[in-house]
Amino acid sequence: MTSLPHCKIGIIGGTGLDRDPNLLKSQKEVTLPTTPFGDPSDKVIIEGVISGVTVYVMGRHGKKHDVNPSNVNYRANIWSLKELGCTHILVTNAVGSLREDFAPGHLAIIDQYVDRTAGKRANTFYTVSHIPQGKPFYPKLQELLEASARKLGLPVHPKATIVAIEGPRYSTLAESKLYQSWGCHLVGMTTCPEAQLAAEAGLMYASLALVTDYDVWHDSEEEHVTVELVDKRMKDLGEKARAVLADTITQMASIDWSKDIDKMKKQAAGAIMTP
Repeated sequence: MTSLPHCKIGIIGGTGLDRDPNLLKSQKEVTLPTTPFGDPSDKVIIEGVISGVTVYVMGRHGKKHDVNPSNVNYRANIWSLKELGCTHILVTNAVGSLREDFAPGHLAIIDQYVDRTAGKRANTFYTVSHIPQGKPFYPKLQELLEASARKLGLPVHPKATIVAIEGPRYSTLAESKLYQSWGCHLVGMTTCPEAQLAAEAGLMYASLALVTDYDVWHDSEEEHVTVELVDKRMKDLGEKARAVLADTITQMASIDWSKDIDKMKKQAAGAIMTP
């Protein structure tokens, strides 16, 4: 199978795709130049192929996971992938659950976000860009991610709302309960401003959330978020994510994305008030 014209995919997140030769074929290293916004999280990323589609895999927090969520250079990451010719971005986010039914070990497709980051993160490429965010995540990609998870028999929750917090600390109990009262399903630290920047760049963007814990609200304190618990869960969740992403990209290879690409470019250009 070969990819249709202009379909290139950037993957952000520590999914381990770059370490699995059975998923990512024809692997090679790509050295990224410094962008107008500084260096990306990884200066050297992996290029490969899945079902004929060119894929670039970038670690959001760097190869040593030594960049905390507040200090991720989201602008440089998105800019670098766009410069490589990416038209789509698929990401993974480790998240805490705010609902009983979103159990640890499950997957979720993020549909909306509430931005509670503290204004430390540069969140635009421009002086003024009023980018629409009514649907921050591209519906067609959301549908493909969900279909792949269900096909693989994995527990998945569509239409999830995440509250993006500044971090790097975890929530207090009062905050966790507040986010529940708002109707949020998940809590995480890396959705914003990544989703907004992808839209400004004219790229289709979707997130596969990996539920590691119950934040701190749950009666079972054994499921309260800790670094040890997140690390323990991520091995299993990483395997699930790799399978879902590979199947999703295989589906993407057979789709003509030309109209979608044009639509995103026009939306991004039309949002710019002052470059």
